[in-house]
Amino acid sequence: MKITGYVRPDGSLGCRNHIVILPSVGCANDVALRIGRMYPNVLVLTHRQGCAQLGDDKDQAARTLVGLGKNPNIAGVLIVGMGCESITAEYLADEISNTKKMVETLVVLDEGGLTGALPKGAKILDLMLREASQMKRVPYDLERLTLGIKCGLTDTTSGIASNPATGIAADMLIESGGTVIFGETPEIIGAEHILAKRAASREVEKKLYHLVSDCEERVKASGMDIRGANPAPGNIAGGITTIEEKSLGAIKKGGGKTLQGVLSYGEIPKGKGLFFMDGPGRTPEALTGLTAIGAQIIIFSTGGGSPAGTLISPVIKVTGNPHTAQHLSGHIDVDVSSILKGEETVGKAGKRIFQELLNVASGKATKAETFGYGMISIWNIGPHM
Repeated sequence: MKITGYVRPDGSLGCRNHIVILPSVGCANDVALRIGRMYPNVLVLTHRQGCAQLGDDKDQAARTLVGLGKNPNIAGVLIVGMGCESITAEYLADEISNTKKMVETLVVLDEGGLTGALPKGAKILDLMLREASQMKRVPYDLERLTLGIKCGLTDTTSGIASNPATGIAADMLIESGGTVIFGETPEIIGAEHILAKRAASREVEKKLYHLVSDCEERVKASGMDIRGANPAPGNIAGGITTIEEKSLGAIKKGGGKTLQGVLSYGEIPKGKGLFFMDGPGRTPEALTGLTAIGAQIIIFSTGGGSPAGTLISPVIKVTGNPHTAQHLSGHIDVDVSSILKGEETVGKAGKRIFQELLNVASGKATKAETFGYGMISIWNIGPHM
């Protein structure tokens, strides 16, 4: 089974062919946006990180920014730095250039400020856009595809319909040689022992338990108890009663294959199969993390109909809620409420999701893409100085 995509110099496959402007630091956002306004077909990946961060937090931000630039959906990257930040444009360029894709830097202070940076940035983008326009889609095997999976605005239909059906599609991709990554550490609390039974090794099992324990300790350090704060009000309104009930449904979206590894936020996996990524449940940070690990496409299972997307990787929205499917039809790509109505099995619905995955991988635009939904928000785990 094949899809079509853009083969990158390192052998990876891009489902899209983006040229992006990536600030190395939040202070360079304004300049990046000014350059980007001259090119509506160029993505500007603004964010708040890149300076005044310490230790693991700085490392995580740097790893995520590098991962975003490495995503196979990107053909070329213009990195805009300020010139005084701790995560420099030169560092990001060196790391991203390992993919052998087009990478250039623009340091604002070295160019005499905005007036010097604008024409130089435009010259770089002109060349990148011309080069990208010559790239053509070619057939490629599914083993080159990495799928990210997220759930949000969870309700009772999520655990019954959309998450299990998404899990079927995830299993089908793994059986075809691909890679699947899901995350949201707070969303597995109370069901981590069930997921751990599928760990490929004792080491993977221990790492999963450690993530959950560490998550709970961080929340307790803030004076809260996550087992009392989760489920959220929107989940409760959708019929979810306990964190365990929510988690039992959430782990279904990852399918039923062996868990090959547990990743840090934004850590690109080594190998194929199913992986779990540490990270928050909050949508912008979760989607950014999945994009940074190399997911060319993300499936987002939603009960209430979250409209969020990403700038780099198309997001396929799946719902099992018949009201959401009708009321928010402009946001939903795959309606599996037929499961609740007894009109379709979970297995058949999962096959429909898998077919939509193939279509989107080969160029079909998702609803979120059509609307232009997307933002970059990197998960902070430490204080800013």
